[in-house]
Amino acid sequence: MADDPFIEFGHWFAAAQQAGAPLPESMALATADAEGRPAVRVVLLKGFDERGFVFFTNARSRKGRELVANPRASLAFHWSALGRQVRIDGRVEPVAPAEVDAYWVTRPRESQLAAIASRQSAALATRAHLIARWEALRHKYRGRDIPRPRGWTGFRVVPESIEFWTHQDHRLHHRELFVRRRRGWKRVLLQP
Repeated sequence: MADDPFIEFGHWFAAAQQAGAPLPESMALATADAEGRPAVRVVLLKGFDERGFVFFTNARSRKGRELVANPRASLAFHWSALGRQVRIDGRVEPVAPAEVDAYWVTRPRESQLAAIASRQSAALATRAHLIARWEALRHKYRGRDIPRPRGWTGFRVVPESIEFWTHQDHRLHHRELFVRRRRGWKRVLLQP
């Protein structure tokens, strides 16, 4: 295992992609509101480097509001075919607007339109209403660039710890935890 958890994550992520794991970029994101009530959902990893792990969403969504009120989160990747899991805990920071804009233009047009049409996490009277709003926007922006909506942003989970878990027989799983220190990372073996 590499001494740098970001390098190790890169190896594991590439292995999941090469193994044909379905949506290897899917990750569980756990947040908590200001009162500490937890919520978890699956989002897609859109980038990672030594700064952290990035995903994009509407800041007005439930997860967006929770991340603003309580800027800490946990991530979990599970690649069952490989018998591997990675868990990441850390603080959350907003992604720079230029980085959000750069990602926005790579999204399929239909997804850009959906981001504008949906008032994510708000109550919806009927699905037909949402589809009609999406169709109206499709017509409005035909042949034109679709602007990134206000509030659509990115978040970066800056890890304080990263755990690598590997399945082993008899539930004697292999667990290695990297804990961020002022000067690098401390690696600790954990009991299964």
